[in-house]
Amino acid sequence: MGANILVAGGAGYIGSHVCKMLKKMGFNVFIYDNLSHGYKFLAKYGEFVLGDVGDRRQLELVLKNYKIDVVMHFCAFIEVGESVQNPRKYYDNNLYNTINLVDTMLDCGVNKLIFSSTAAVYGMPERVPIDEDDKKDPINPYGRTKWMIEQVLKDYSDAHGLRYVAFRYFNAAGADPEGELGEAHDPETHLIPLVLDAALGIRKSIKIFGTDYPTSDGTCIRDYIHVNDLADAHIKGVEYLLNGNPSNYFNLGNGKGFSVREIIDTVKKVTGKDFPVEEVERRPGDPALLIAKSEKAKKVLGWEPKYGIEEIITHAWNWHKKLKGVES
Repeated sequence: MGANILVAGGAGYIGSHVCKMLKKMGFNVFIYDNLSHGYKFLAKYGEFVLGDVGDRRQLELVLKNYKIDVVMHFCAFIEVGESVQNPRKYYDNNLYNTINLVDTMLDCGVNKLIFSSTAAVYGMPERVPIDEDDKKDPINPYGRTKWMIEQVLKDYSDAHGLRYVAFRYFNAAGADPEGELGEAHDPETHLIPLVLDAALGIRKSIKIFGTDYPTSDGTCIRDYIHVNDLADAHIKGVEYLLNGNPSNYFNLGNGKGFSVREIIDTVKKVTGKDFPVEEVERRPGDPALLIAKSEKAKKVLGWEPKYGIEEIITHAWNWHKKLKGVES
């Protein structure tokens, strides 16, 4: 039998896709989620346990009873704007609760962790594409909590024998190619599902925040990575730790950037729908360009992203219609 994997946040967007892939690969999957942002209907691939990463007693029971080998942590709050307005919420959950999770793991003899970090640890990058060892200077509480935890993990690795892999995601996008899982955030803040809402007529228009950036078409450029490519990296991360390798950290991106305008145009092409586009002022804190250098993950883990932007948007569109109860 495969190793026992506890997926904290396994009822969420990325966690649910990882659970499906783990199951397919023969791992024993246990989903641990408080459903504050996750959905029970996404927790299809594993035994579900209702619980919070801040609840030490419940964590101890799960870690011991299921003889967990590796923990995957997807329980962070992720909204940048909210983190600026309510930093306490983010430090409580993303920082304090993660430390509680790691302390409880170590006390229960579990020393392997896959941690979801973020490109937000780099802040306004000094160069693009961004290398893992480039300067870390997060510009909001969300990014700061992730960078703080990465430093905590390194200290715990050095002192307490924790072995971890931290994955710095760029823009997670797309949906399960088989149509069973996908994005269901509430509120939704990610660009592609918002543009798909406009294509369905659920939104009257889509806004472009800033058209005067130093990019080819004046709009921000981001590196979109298919959620299944992310999931594949996580499987490789689990295998990397189970094979006895040391702690490590990796960027996960396609290494290609697409502008906001290119995303909108691709949605129009894929869906065959037209919709109004509004050009408005820039938002504070949006870097012009965020593109990953992911050679390290390719070299060390043998990871290779498979999906391009049209496939990302096609899979997202198929899921989005299903989620919203629309068939055309």
